[in-house]
Amino acid sequence: MPHLADLSAAALSEAYAAKSLSPVEVTRAVLARIEACEPALNAMYIVSSDAALAAAKAAETRWAAGAPLSALDGVPVTVKENIGTKGDPAPIGVPIADMTPRAEDTPVPARLREAGCVILGKTTMPDFGMMSSGLSSLHGVTRNPWDLTKNPAGSSSGAGAAAAAGYGPLHIGTDIGGSIRLPAAHCGLFGLKPSYGRVPIHPPFLGRVAGPMTRTVEDGALLMNVISRPDPRDYASLPYDGQDFAADLGGLDLKGLKVGVMTAMPAGLPADPAIVGAVEAAAAALAAEGAIVTPVAGYLTEAMLDGICRFFEARSYGDVARLSAAEKARVLPYIVEWATWRAGAFTGDDVMSGFLAVQAMREAATKAIQGFDVLLSPCTCPVNYAAEAHSPTDDPRRALEHIPFTVAQNFSEQPAASVNWGYDATGFPIGVQVTGHRFDDAGVMRLCAAMEKLRPAQKAWPVVA
Repeated sequence: MPHLADLSAAALSEAYAAKSLSPVEVTRAVLARIEACEPALNAMYIVSSDAALAAAKAAETRWAAGAPLSALDGVPVTVKENIGTKGDPAPIGVPIADMTPRAEDTPVPARLREAGCVILGKTTMPDFGMMSSGLSSLHGVTRNPWDLTKNPAGSSSGAGAAAAAGYGPLHIGTDIGGSIRLPAAHCGLFGLKPSYGRVPIHPPFLGRVAGPMTRTVEDGALLMNVISRPDPRDYASLPYDGQDFAADLGGLDLKGLKVGVMTAMPAGLPADPAIVGAVEAAAAALAAEGAIVTPVAGYLTEAMLDGICRFFEARSYGDVARLSAAEKARVLPYIVEWATWRAGAFTGDDVMSGFLAVQAMREAATKAIQGFDVLLSPCTCPVNYAAEAHSPTDDPRRALEHIPFTVAQNFSEQPAASVNWGYDATGFPIGVQVTGHRFDDAGVMRLCAAMEKLRPAQKAWPVVA
């Protein structure tokens, strides 16, 4: 039998209902896994052991009475550090932040508690969430469980590492340019960036979403059932329709499914040949099941990528420029240079043209999927990179060259997910990205579930300690 910390949320829910496992023993097992692995991994900012055990005890009582709050009552979950939880600070990866504990839960943790989930604590992230890395001036270096010398990517770095290492089955990340999908790809996970507004967050911001990072698509769908429930604090949220994302994961007929396949973009880093090979293998497997597979040209231009770079740099420049010299000295120099090397000289025209380039990117992403049900593409560009690197290029003036396949969907508002397909020659995981039409989160998850069944045999999850 698998270790209790490695059981899926679906398996735990069944075991709780059958009274063959209790939430308390599972929570204790997961906390023991965290304690054993954290010296090497550093995926957790806060471990809320006492609160988690109290929540598990309450869930145990409800299951014993046959009155669980949800299918996920008593199932352990971690939450990314920047998602506000009552009683905890949310410093966004930097030591200069206001460390005042938050007075209330933001929407995602509020829904988790209402469902009875056991919140284990908060996972790490890089400075201001503006790096695809596990490197933080506050948290230190978070490492990839598949190889501790490698990066888990980011900015949901701790969530990705925690999921791969078996810190329970459920993990919440956020994504504004790839921050769920990139660590999911590098850590061998399923990670969904939902349609913009599908999962209420607060405060809302253009392109930013929260979503599940799990070992299985089924667990991600179960988690979406909880976190997609409504919250009036998110003025950009979609109307809640009560959809059960886990109910029909196996209901997709691949015969006749129109699949576009994109393996290169005109801008950014090229995808590693091993990643391209995984995308092509996934497409071939779908074609063998009757899907209609068609190559699609990449659409992200250099002007679009530079536009989103200017958008992000201008967004962060004011925050960094206002810091005192002493405060800047406590933030990663990479971040300071990235936010200031040119943004201080931006004119209104520079900023506006950058925003218009983002709009053009949105239009191009939407156009690329027309005529198809889904698009397949690489998720990330390198298979892996050093744990101590700030990004794959490790160059603050080329900070976002590795996100050409992920960034557009944040601004086109389309759902997109990474699902592990296979491994490179060294055994490192390779994710394939599935992008759907706006609002078709269920369709993306159904295809990812189908791909789980078609993909090659998967390796055992890494053992860190």
